[in-house]
Amino acid sequence: MARSTEAKLVAMRKAARAVDTAERKLVNVRGAISKAGFPYRAPSVPGGVEVLPKKGTTGVDFDTDWARGPGSKVVRRLIVSGPLKLVVRLMADPEIVGIDRLADLKSLDDTPSLIFVANHQSHLDAGLMLTSIPLPWRHKIAVGAAADYFFGTRLTGTMSALALGAFPIERTSVNRRSSDFAADLIADGWSLLIFPEGGRSPDGWGQPFKGGAAYLAERCQVAVVPVHIDGAGAIWGKGAKRLKPGRTKVSFGSPLRVAEGENIRRFGERIERSVAELGDEAITDFWTARQRAAAGKTPGLGGPASTGWRRAWALTEQRAKGKAGQRRRQKRRWPNMD
Repeated sequence: MARSTEAKLVAMRKAARAVDTAERKLVNVRGAISKAGFPYRAPSVPGGVEVLPKKGTTGVDFDTDWARGPGSKVVRRLIVSGPLKLVVRLMADPEIVGIDRLADLKSLDDTPSLIFVANHQSHLDAGLMLTSIPLPWRHKIAVGAAADYFFGTRLTGTMSALALGAFPIERTSVNRRSSDFAADLIADGWSLLIFPEGGRSPDGWGQPFKGGAAYLAERCQVAVVPVHIDGAGAIWGKGAKRLKPGRTKVSFGSPLRVAEGENIRRFGERIERSVAELGDEAITDFWTARQRAAAGKTPGLGGPASTGWRRAWALTEQRAKGKAGQRRRQKRRWPNMD
């Protein structure tokens, strides 16, 4: 018994000495590496030299080139033609009009790239547009999406790029990188979908258009197709806690080009006015909308200049005239009292 105990003690001492030796060697190795410098450790920075920040992986720096590869395009086509179209049909039941206004461009042997510009009131807008834009543009279109919202994380950025073909744009300020990237897409034969309001309407009425679409159209010499979406805000507007299934109307206008001598600001105003005219047409009829346009009396997208309840009241009346007023409501069945 005494001998076995002594043997255990000897073994424990040897193990302890082995651990001490290993620790000393590890310390020596670390010291040698720290003295060795680059490339075994990060290079030192000379005094007075400003180190450039590392390139980000989210926001406007999110890489979406992979989303336009062959495999991603096949997956996106399946998503748009399958589950996305089904959801849009069940929740929004869209009526699509005005596609015949693109017939001349569609009949060309070399179909040109276009910039589709639409008003923005709901998260359904992108799905409505992607399932409504006619072929051949539908499956080769890139969506300009807010970098801070859709590309805030790697997960949301990946989902947006894959399912919607989205690319990040800076909506709070003019970003040369975003505009250059969009111009490169057009040069590669892609069409663009842009919501020039920069974000969803906070109260259901439209917001002033930013000039990005007009700038790109002039820079790349491509046509702009104005589009008005009616009814989506009533289904899933900003701040809504749940979706309310209803009906929508997507109206396509005639392609617009920068006129000779027309600057970007005026062209942007003409684009916004064209979308407003389509909105007027959606709640009245073609002839009435054309008469108002000729007289310069087309109601603007921004609604009345008043505030508070007056705007909310006017919005209710506006929606009652269009597809939003035809929302599918659940039929109440009263019990049989006989």
